[in-house]
Amino acid sequence: MINIEKSLACLRCGNALLPKETYEYCSECLLGFKMEVEELDPKLLKEKLVEILDGFTSDVRAAFQKDPAANSLVEVLTSYPGVHAILIHRVAHFFLKLGLPFVPRYLSHIARQNSGIDIHPGAKIGHDFFIDHGSGTVIGETSEIGNNVTLYQGVTLGGTSLERMKRHPTLGNNVVVGAGAKLLGPIKIGDNVKIGANSVVTKDVPPNSVVVGVPGRIVARNGKRIPKIDLFHGDLPDPLIEIIKKLEARITELEHQREDLSHK
Repeated sequence: MINIEKSLACLRCGNALLPKETYEYCSECLLGFKMEVEELDPKLLKEKLVEILDGFTSDVRAAFQKDPAANSLVEVLTSYPGVHAILIHRVAHFFLKLGLPFVPRYLSHIARQNSGIDIHPGAKIGHDFFIDHGSGTVIGETSEIGNNVTLYQGVTLGGTSLERMKRHPTLGNNVVVGAGAKLLGPIKIGDNVKIGANSVVTKDVPPNSVVVGVPGRIVARNGKRIPKIDLFHGDLPDPLIEIIKKLEARITELEHQREDLSHK
């Protein structure tokens, strides 16, 4: 049995622990209801609200630009789980920045129940963001996502550490992540990157690259800008297939050489 020496003060807020409190944190911190909301400048509050509205407007626009199945504004607003999830996230992120306890996580929980998309309120997400279908998508607390990023269903931006530090991926601008791909750890994905479906990426990816496989391999860096509307996340080269084709060609060449020698 592990014997943990009791702290004299809460490890989070520093307040003295009561004799009956046997944990490392006081009851207020454990419950998460301790208010730390500072007085807001009305001008700053207005700017933040406008930022939420602008972000949501760009997200709806991105749905029309990136999904040919989008037929009307009513359809997108009522039937697109990715749009619902990002709207709730932008509000939850705003409340988190205010220091409001409990509410941001509860909002993200509601979004997850309604859309199947789990976005931590601490994640930072830019404009023109789109999650297609979205079921099973997970975006961790310290994730940072640039502008014009598209994620498909089952994508995970996950962490690899239990410490309170930067532990989730950072995505640049104009990035497409295919269905089922897993990006793990505090890695950096450059601008104009395409990551193939079901790839597992655990290392940094430079700009203008195409990554596929498990573990993820860079298979193209042509320096060409990725188009604004990009749905071809499945039309990517497979490095294993290319290696097998080269081996087949080499075996065929050796067989021909053996036949030539046998005839001589």
